[in-house]
Amino acid sequence: MDGAAVDTRLASAAPSRDGSGFFRRHGHLLLLAPGVIWMVLFLIVPLAMMVYVSFWTQTTFAIKPDLTLKSWATFFASETYFGALLRTLRIWLTVLLLTFLFGYPTALYIGQFVRNKTVQTILLVACVIPFWTSFLIRVLAWRPMLGKEGAINIVLQGLGIIDHPIEVLLFTELSVIIGMVQIYVVFMVGPVAFMLARIDDSLFEAARDLGASPMTIFRKITFPLSLPGVVVGAIFVSVMVLGEFATASALSGRKVNLLGNIIVTQVGSLKWAFAAVIGVVLTVVMATVITALLRVVNLRREL
Repeated sequence: MDGAAVDTRLASAAPSRDGSGFFRRHGHLLLLAPGVIWMVLFLIVPLAMMVYVSFWTQTTFAIKPDLTLKSWATFFASETYFGALLRTLRIWLTVLLLTFLFGYPTALYIGQFVRNKTVQTILLVACVIPFWTSFLIRVLAWRPMLGKEGAINIVLQGLGIIDHPIEVLLFTELSVIIGMVQIYVVFMVGPVAFMLARIDDSLFEAARDLGASPMTIFRKITFPLSLPGVVVGAIFVSVMVLGEFATASALSGRKVNLLGNIIVTQVGSLKWAFAAVIGVVLTVVMATVITALLRVVNLRREL
């Protein structure tokens, strides 16, 4: 063999001095590094710090890094704070159910009955038009609608349906639910409509040819294939409702306290340890809800 050829082969087999071999072997780690660093700095570290602070000793005017379970005991022993947890879960379940009941038929109409893609886009954009205005404005706009002398009571009295104004519409838990459903229903409509639009029409034609009724088609084809969209919408709605505080404050007159409202109050009072306790509890609740929803369907495979 020619000596020059041998030298060429040895040179090609030797590790590259410019580091290209290292990048070929470990390039994926370098690509992951920015995301991992970001998650560690702005997710893992803050969560760990919140858990740590929740065990600090909280006094009336100060907080000390002496570990104790007093703040945790106060939260679970207090009827006010533990009741806020139960109220938050109750309102979350109610809003989640109502957003599904109102959002799914809307998404079904957009995704299955509207065949023109342009019209589908227009309808979806119409659903998000309220988001062109401030969140606070959208919340406060319900006050003149739900009040004793609001639009709803005026219309109902004008139609002779009621004789006296309905007082329960404003500054109650009902008003909070109404506001949240209107604000967050679009987050259920979008993912479900997207999944429904992806269903192949040949599946429906084959089912009809086999004699399947519309209800059977919905139960066997439409709903199962749209379930990933329902789960995604449920995750969006759950995360936002569980962390809510502005809607409850504006529409309940501060009579309905959710966990988010208590966190804001405790932080404003500089009671960091107790606020951290509620933050940890809320984080655990959110993680549990999301984990349960993700077990319903394998989103990685379906999407």
